[in-house]
Order: sequence, then structure tokens, then C-alpha cells
Amino acid sequence: MDPLAILRYLATLGAIESITTLFPNLPPASEMDPETCYLGYEINFNSQADKLEIEGAFEFIREDSQVHILPPCSRVSDYIALIKALPEQDFQLGDILVQSGSLTPNELEYALGLQKDLKNQSINVPLGSIVVNNGLTPQPVLESAIAKQNQIRDGKTKEIQSVRVDADKLDQLINLVGELVIAGAGSSLHAHSSGDRILIESFSMLTRLVEEVRDAALQLRMVQIGATFTRFQRVVRDVAKELGKDIELVITGAETELDKTVVEKISDPLMHLIRNSMDHGIEAPDVRIQKQKDPKGRLTLNAYHDSGMIVIEVSDDGAGLNYEKILKKAQEKGLIPEGESLDVQEVNNLIFEPGFSTAEAVTNLSGRGVGMDVVKRNITALRGTVEVQSILGQGATFSIRLPLTLAIIDGFLVEIEKSSFVIPLNMVLECVELNEANSDISPNSQQSYINLRGEVLPFIRLRRLFNLGGRPPKRENVIVISYLGNKVGLAVDKLVGEFQTVIKPLGNIFSHIQGISGSTVLGSGEVALILDVPNLVQKILTTESAKALYSQA
Repeated sequence: MDPLAILRYLATLGAIESITTLFPNLPPASEMDPETCYLGYEINFNSQADKLEIEGAFEFIREDSQVHILPPCSRVSDYIALIKALPEQDFQLGDILVQSGSLTPNELEYALGLQKDLKNQSINVPLGSIVVNNGLTPQPVLESAIAKQNQIRDGKTKEIQSVRVDADKLDQLINLVGELVIAGAGSSLHAHSSGDRILIESFSMLTRLVEEVRDAALQLRMVQIGATFTRFQRVVRDVAKELGKDIELVITGAETELDKTVVEKISDPLMHLIRNSMDHGIEAPDVRIQKQKDPKGRLTLNAYHDSGMIVIEVSDDGAGLNYEKILKKAQEKGLIPEGESLDVQEVNNLIFEPGFSTAEAVTNLSGRGVGMDVVKRNITALRGTVEVQSILGQGATFSIRLPLTLAIIDGFLVEIEKSSFVIPLNMVLECVELNEANSDISPNSQQSYINLRGEVLPFIRLRRLFNLGGRPPKRENVIVISYLGNKVGLAVDKLVGEFQTVIKPLGNIFSHIQGISGSTVLGSGEVALILDVPNLVQKILTTESAKALYSQA
């Protein structure tokens, strides 16, 4: 075989930069066999062809020669990247090297043959060592392939250990756990009333186990919100194309977990907020260029945990909310009287009013006045809140706060007269005694103040708020609660303590009652109402603002 023929063929695939002749196996002239080739050649070859294609040039001399194709250092990183990009299939180590192009099928067959020969000699050598020692694959590429193989094996093991469970069965399990919690509370109540110390200790242990079962059952329904976020990639791409805008979606906090029921019900409100931000918020590319902005708009979805709740933020770097335009539109629709003064946050909240829209014309995306009020109503139905913050010309952020689960929570049980109420424990900061020395108390007033270590804390009497009647006891207690950084107090008659709360929804007949978000069943069989803390905090702060304006007037 003429070596020049091989070199001419290689020249069609790339450029031969240098050739070095090697003489390591050249015997003395007296021992030479005229039909045997003793020379070797080291060729520096510059080509974009892959390893298998280059190997084809030596196909006719493979049986009589040893051909090693070594990639340059610059290609090692390429092979590693290809290995990492391989799908999670059932690949063996040799398959991974072949799939990435680091090893050709012929080289793999050669290496397996060597391994078999060594095994016949009772010598066990890993395939990886053979391909590296024979110069078939660089060591870094082999290490990457081994890591990929381990990743595939771990994935298969994890897949085998996972079990698909029907969602209805999970819901049934949560309901049964809820009933178990209620039954356990009733049994514990009877145990304490009996005074039997051994029985009380036994039920204390049972209560602890029920709490662990409850937490484990709730964890079964916790799913990452990332799958919901990812579905919006296509929505953003399609809507941006329809609007003639260039918009990228940035997702953070995709690993944040919450109840699957909440995930399912939050999808539609998020969809509307995203479409609204793209239509109303982010400007067209030419307008953004005029404002010295990046022509590509940026829409961000973010999720994180905060004080036992999940916060989902939809942000854009668009034009922001136009205070004057919203105020004018609200006055035209009669939502507020002419000349009334509102702060920025109150004006921004007008966009959640039914029938409100600032769109100039009705389109497929906006202008019908239906949407933001539905968003708020759906979020409120999940015992959540939605707020908007905006800077004109810089963008807007919609923040949705939701409970992690809609089934069972840790609560703080209190009593007023003969009624029981539950406050979500994650919002309770502390409890203080109410007396004349540390408060500004007006017996006929629903709301007063307390001096909390030098801090003025407004509080509200739940007795008067819910019109429960009766006379307050000599010793009242104030529960200090916090929401969105705002601290207020709730005055109650008696503190009972922590309580596992199985949330039961209220019927439509009670939907008009403010300050109540649900109900639960106590161990005694009585019903306790769950307080809507965000609503109560907003009510107290709004009353304070009104008082301040009245006193200034």
C-alpha cells in the first residue's frame, strides 16, 4: 500500500501541517523482511472532520498496522461537552465514548479484544485503563465518561425507587390524616380531663406521631413550581411574536415547593399577569431604544419562601404603571370621585377593580376589562394576596403571597367569650398582657394602641369587630402578628395555645364576612373560625391612615 495515497486522501479532508517519520521498530538490514513495514509516521493534521471519518482513510491498512488518532488538547473539552449532553439512556462506558466521537467503533472493538485477551490470562483490567494506556482516549475524557455512566446509573436507581400515585388517592390520604388530627385532639382532651398521668403521656406521644404523619403526608403533595414556570416559555415566545416585541423570560426559584393543589390553581392567574406585563408593561423595541433601554424586554418569574408562605413575583422592566392614566380612567368609570386624593399604592390597586382597563382598544390580549379582578378573586380564594409595586419608566412587580398548603396548618388557638378562633402560627410574633399602664384604651372603641417596648402598636378588639357581645375580662391579652413587615395586635380574652388546624372551607353564605378565611373542628367537636390575618392587618392599617388624615384635617 502506497503511503502517499493515504496522505493524498487526508489532504481532501483537511490540511497536513507536518509529518515525522518514526524508526523505533527498524531492525538491522540483515533481519529485514521485504514484505513487512517497519516505519511509522506521526502526522499533524488540521481538519474539521470527526474521528471516525479520519479513521476511514486507514481502512485498508488496519489489519497490518496500528493506527492511533489522538485529539489535540483543544478538542478534549469538546468531547467532554458532548458526553455531558448525551441523553440519559442505558449506555455502557464504551458506548458513551463512541457516542461522543472520542472513540471509534473499530477502536472500541480493538480495546475489548485486548481486555478479553488479558482476561484469558486471568488479568482483569478495566476498559477505561486500556483505552487510555493505548492512547485511544485522553484521561479527562475518560473521567467525564465515567461520571456520565454513574449519573445514568443513579438516575435509573432513583426511577426504580419512585412510584406514581393517583392524585385522588393523595387527596384521600390528606383527608384521612385531617380526620386523624381531629380525632387525636378529641382523645387528648379526654385524656387530660381524666387526670391519668400515664394516659396523658401516651397521648402526648401519639400526638407527636400524628404530627409527623401529617408532615410526611403533606410532603407527598409538595411539588416544585418549576414545571409550571417552564410552561410559560412558549407563551412568552408566541405572545411576543404576536405583539412584535423581543422578550426573554428569566426563571428563578424554580425549585421552590408548594402544595400541588395551589400549583394547579395558580397557573391561570400567572398566565394573565404574564400576558398583561407583555402587553401593557414592556414597550416595543423602537420605543425602548428611544428610552435608551435594551431593545429586548425582560420578564422575570421568581418564587421563594417567606414566613411560612410562598411568594411568587412577576416582574418586567417595562414602562411601569402610569399613575395619572390610572387615576383618570378610574374617575371616568366612577370608581373614585373627582378631586379625591389617593396615594400611589391605592391608585395602583385600582387595576384590580372589576371592569377596569387602560387599554385604548380591545385586542386578543387586553381591553375587555376582565382579568385583573379575576386574578385577585382567584388568589383570594386560595387564602392569598396580590400586590403591585411600580416605578414609572422602570417596570412593575406583581407579588403573590400564598399559603404552602390548603389542608393542614399549625395554628394558635384563642377564645373570646364562648367563641374560638385560630391564628396561623407562622404569623404570630408574641403575646403580651393588656393593661392600662401600657396602652391607650378606650372601652367604647374598637381600636386602640399599646406601648410595645417603646413602639406604638395599634391593636383591634376581636370582640367588638365580630360583635360577640358580653363583657371583657379583667385581664385581656394582645397577640402581636406580622404580615409584610407590618405589626399589629389582636386583643382576645384567653390564650389556649398551639393547635393543629385542619382547614375546612366556609360555605358561600359566609363569603361576605371579612376577617375570616376558613374553619376547623376542635377536639371537643366545636367549630373554630380561622382568622384572615392579611385582611385584618389591612383593616387596622387603613383605619390608622384614615385617623391620621382626619386629625390633620
